[in-house]
Amino acid sequence: MIRRLCIIGVGLIGGSLARALRQAGYVQEIVGSSRRVEHLQEAVELGVIDRFDIDAARAVQGADMIVVCVPLGAMEQTFRSIAPTLAPDAVVTDAGSAKARVVAAARAALGARLSCFVPGHPIAGTEKSGVAASFAELYRNRKVILTPLAETDPAATARVQTMWETVGAQVQCMGVEHHDEVLAATSHLPHVLAFQMVDTLARMSDEDEIFRYAAGGFRDFTRIASSDPVMWRDICLANDRAVLLMLERYQQDLSRLAEAIRAGDGVELERVFRNAKAARDRHSER
Repeated sequence: MIRRLCIIGVGLIGGSLARALRQAGYVQEIVGSSRRVEHLQEAVELGVIDRFDIDAARAVQGADMIVVCVPLGAMEQTFRSIAPTLAPDAVVTDAGSAKARVVAAARAALGARLSCFVPGHPIAGTEKSGVAASFAELYRNRKVILTPLAETDPAATARVQTMWETVGAQVQCMGVEHHDEVLAATSHLPHVLAFQMVDTLARMSDEDEIFRYAAGGFRDFTRIASSDPVMWRDICLANDRAVLLMLERYQQDLSRLAEAIRAGDGVELERVFRNAKAARDRHSER
């Protein structure tokens, strides 16, 4: 049981966790904090949090579990502000998508309290944002990756793992660098491609006609281009090395595909398409 949960950044991710923990009866009180009072008032009205404080240092007082869901660029300042007022039994975790950047921020800001920090990343979300888009079932049967540090107290890791498992998530642990490489391939690259495809089409002279006749395949592929642009800007810059490696690899494969089309090489095109279909079908069943 979490006595007092503090969520810093009450949007889709933090709000959904709060709803799920409350639904499971696993938390007694939920305190929210963010920069904008109107968002926090909305969270109270929706029943996502019980009360709020825009001052994160005050919000975490007495909390035994703190979940930081702010943009990557705001992590270090958030950690610095809460470090002096953390309760002795407090555990801090986060939901950042680029763990190396988050870990560097935590090392710089938490000081002697680093042992209570458990870096985390729920592999869940939608193209929507804000607390109004949150829902309790978001994490059910979804993966959450924890990347505990050498300094992390194993008991803190166990508490964070239990929290996520309580809301139906499947928890796995891995190293920080490996996490960033895997997510660059499976999450960051697809978002970059979706954003770029829509931007390319939007700049064409016959934009209106192109989007008017877009079918289901276009909508499915570009759904994630409706995600928060600022958040994804920060993710790309925070995980730049791994994202660039994936982009370079994709560009090479795309060039080979273009050459096959140019050469009328139907055998190569079918090979790529069959391999892609087999892999997609195989992994979509998991």
